Amino acid sequence: MRRADFFAGAKETEKKVGNFLSDVDAMFEAVAGPLGLPEGLAEKIRVCNATYATRFGVRLRGRMYTFEGWRAVHSTQHNPAKGGIRYSADSNQQEVEALAALMTYKCALLGLPFGGSKGALVIDPRDWEEHELEKITRRFAQELIRHGFLSSGMNVPAPDMGTNEQTMMWIADEYRRLKPDDINGMACVTGKPLGGNGIEGRTEATGRGVQYAVQAFFETRCDARKAGFAGGAWLCKGSEMLATTRQSSSPARMDAW
Repeated sequence: MRRADFFAGAKETEKKVGNFLSDVDAMFEAVAGPLGLPEGLAEKIRVCNATYATRFGVRLRGRMYTFEGWRAVHSTQHNPAKGGIRYSADSNQQEVEALAALMTYKCALLGLPFGGSKGALVIDPRDWEEHELEKITRRFAQELIRHGFLSSGMNVPAPDMGTNEQTMMWIADEYRRLKPDDINGMACVTGKPLGGNGIEGRTEATGRGVQYAVQAFFETRCDARKAGFAGGAWLCKGSEMLATTRQSSSPARMDAW
């Protein structure tokens, strides 16, 4: 790949992610505008409280590699702040802050007593062996723990794109090593396997949530028509856990027509 092509692609990716954050902010402002909130309050709700950026080194394959990651806390109005950690080569700070904001809004809409947070590490998990991913994950966890962006009472991650229950167990084990006095140490992450104090149904939860939301949407005919769906067939496309769950647990028919 030519250098010019590389930087052109990087700029295009940054532009798309920037649009994502702008879209989330615009969505919030459209709803908050008519509420007549006191001056300055809407802006305070909209922006992230804090974002931690880290660049840490891990020695692998006979050399040192530097990895970049973030953990954003959008709101701690309710504790703990809740949100996944994703591993993606395309992640950046704006994406993380947008996703953290969406976590706050989702919890608020459903009346869940959690704040919103999100984390990401710029990495393609397919490029690394499992034992290498473990070393990278533990170093990332160390950075988050030492700077107060991962704890059982204040900031609790979960699996996301590119991470899974094994990733959460590595993080939980590292947390217990660094915080042996925390009697709730295993609660520093959710999405753990059943053998690691996890709960049944967590792996399928994301896919099932999409399934039920889509089904409810199509059962509300006026909303479906407003969105341009006037009947007919449709296809739900996903990847990783989302696709697996959707395929294994969907009823034979989900239309309301």
